[in-house]
Amino acid sequence: MRTLILLRHGESGWNSQNRFTGWIDVDLTPRGERQARHSGRLLREAGLLPDLVHTSVLTRAIRTATLTLEAAGRPRIPVTRNWRLNERHYGALQGREKNAVLREFGEERFRRWRRSYDAAPPPAAPDTARGLACDPRHAGLPHESMPRTESLADVTARLLPYWHDAVVPGLRAGRTTLVVAHSNSLRALVAHLDRLSPEELPALDIPTAMPLRYDLDEHLVPLVRGGRYLDPEAAAAAAAEVAAEGSRSSRPTR
Repeated sequence: MRTLILLRHGESGWNSQNRFTGWIDVDLTPRGERQARHSGRLLREAGLLPDLVHTSVLTRAIRTATLTLEAAGRPRIPVTRNWRLNERHYGALQGREKNAVLREFGEERFRRWRRSYDAAPPPAAPDTARGLACDPRHAGLPHESMPRTESLADVTARLLPYWHDAVVPGLRAGRTTLVVAHSNSLRALVAHLDRLSPEELPALDIPTAMPLRYDLDEHLVPLVRGGRYLDPEAAAAAAAEVAAEGSRSSRPTR
């Protein structure tokens, strides 16, 4: 049996403000830091001690991984960072409050942009892509390939090569593997693992800072479709909050 743990980063500054974040590099709030440490304690209590860790190159995922590993008593294990685990690029919606986008464009387009497989938001301005291309964290990504918007299908296409080339070898070697990433990069990975159809995807919401355990067979097929959250009740409540985004107002960070 191979064990994979998926973890969305803790609350970020723009999560607390109910904004589309995407590739914008936003740090954790104090609440997000507490969530990350709690995730580490859950891992330790469950006896799930990662051997390998993969994160995106965005600060909120990197810091979540660091705080989680410290709380789990595994601060020195290898961590690999790669842009292919980044959050979905939300194009021109990045930085905008979700409830404002909902009011402007209506519920149908809002839901399609957030949760469908193939719909991408309006693209960001060209200078946004140029700025990302100058960031050393995205070295190796050709300028002409720098996204200006992405659908979940686009996220899946850029994530799966990293899954097969970087994550799968460790799992096949029996290494307990933790992937700390984002709502949509993890939705893409869960959809791949569970063979979700496009019709099933809109109902898939990944809560922040809730460790999700997958036990995989020799073919890396989940023994339990959907995996198991280490704290199922809290995860269900947090996923319901994610599903309701757009209908709630921003709230102060705490």
